[in-house]
Amino acid sequence: MQTTAADLLNRAVSDLAGAPKEGLGEERDSRWRGRRIVRVGEAWHLGVLLLTETHALATAEVLRAADPGRRGYTAESARERATRREEALRGGFGEGEVAHVGWSEIDVRAVDAGGASGPLALIDGVPSVRWSAAGGYMPLEAYLRERVDLLRGLSA
Repeated sequence: MQTTAADLLNRAVSDLAGAPKEGLGEERDSRWRGRRIVRVGEAWHLGVLLLTETHALATAEVLRAADPGRRGYTAESARERATRREEALRGGFGEGEVAHVGWSEIDVRAVDAGGASGPLALIDGVPSVRWSAAGGYMPLEAYLRERVDLLRGLSA
C-alpha cells in the first residue's frame, strides 16, 4: 500500500515531540493599538513546511521580533524589515523570537487525492514537496526525514 502525505506528516509530528517550535503570527490592525503581529499558535519549522499537531502549513515570511532602535537605513527594504520586526515585538513576541507570518494551510487530502496544495503534490503516485520556488519536487518522505533529523539535532 502506498504511503500517503497524511501518513508521512503524522509520522513527522510524532517524531518531533519535544523538539522546539516557533511562533505563528497574524497581522492585526486597530485604531488603538496600531499595526502589530500577534501570536496565534506555534509550529515546527521544516523548511517550506510548518507542522502543528493537526495541520500542515506553507511557510511564507519569517522574521525575528526586535526593537528597530534608532538607525539610518541605506535601503527602504531594510526599513520595512525593521518595521515588521517591531510589529511582532509590539504584538507580544519576545525579543529575538521567530515569528512566521502569511503562512497558508495545505490541503493534505487534496494532495493524497492526486492534486497539489502549497508546496506539496502527488507526483507519479509519490507524495512530493517543492523545496524552493525555483527547485523541483523531491519525495516528501526523504525531505521530512532530513528536516526532522536537522531540527531534532539542533535541539539535542
